[in-house]
Amino acid sequence: MPINAELHCHNSFSNFHVGHDEPPYDCDITIRDQLERSYRLGLDAIFVTNHNTLDGYRQLLEYKNNHSKFKNIDVFPAEEITTDTGAHVLAYGIHDVISPGLSLEEVIDEVRKQGGVSSAPHPFSLLDALRDSAKKCDMVEVFNSNNVDILSNARATKFALDNNMIQVAGSDSHVLSTLGRCVNVIDSENNLDDILFAMKHGKIEISQTGYAHQAETLDHLRYKINNSKEYLIDYISEHYPNAKWLLTLLLRIYDSNQNSHMWALFYKIAIYLMKRISHKINFQNQDPSFMKDRNLATMFKMAL
Repeated sequence: MPINAELHCHNSFSNFHVGHDEPPYDCDITIRDQLERSYRLGLDAIFVTNHNTLDGYRQLLEYKNNHSKFKNIDVFPAEEITTDTGAHVLAYGIHDVISPGLSLEEVIDEVRKQGGVSSAPHPFSLLDALRDSAKKCDMVEVFNSNNVDILSNARATKFALDNNMIQVAGSDSHVLSTLGRCVNVIDSENNLDDILFAMKHGKIEISQTGYAHQAETLDHLRYKINNSKEYLIDYISEHYPNAKWLLTLLLRIYDSNQNSHMWALFYKIAIYLMKRISHKINFQNQDPSFMKDRNLATMFKMAL
């Protein structure tokens, strides 16, 4: 019987594992809520893909096993690993943590040693992307719910077709309502060995996709900002000393009224600018390396 699976989701155990260049708080989804939503959606299986850790998988499995309500949901191990270039790789079915900071080749070798399957998440997003190196993975994520510029997903789809790669979709869920936004159907028995075999042999199809909504993205940003203020101030001081006064002022304004319609307007402007940058990088072959510097002036200039 085909399995409806969520292949890319996070929970609160992802916090403090994302990396030095990211706010420490990544996700506020609890174990109980993650299982409750999976149950309501009728998911057969979920892979927990927390950043650079297997924490969250074992806790989810233990909670599931102690609550008969969730007996029909299978929970499997996975990890979203940060490579030495800052790009991300998904590793399915591994049993030991793969440390961040390794090269892509080292990560893939370790995944294979553990009998797992590798996938390139959001391979053409503006940050954390493997880009053409995604062809070294077993699968490629051609649709990611958080790639709201849309063009990143379009480029990933073209890349997968050009390279005859196995295509999957990922919710990349960091807020509860996006869990199950993307679903993949796996032609397999619902056990890890059979699922991994099916993945390796392309017996998997995308059955549902959908983008994160504006409110969901803003909710996630609100969680990160509210819990990572000290980090953000330090980050601004280190990376944007010339714009520190402006950015800290915006943080104060945000604190004073987090529900202002102004933030929705900022979001719309940011999406517009991001689409322009994405088009230049993904369809006009602009070198994306400037994005790693996270220089706001350079990004703004590139968007114009």
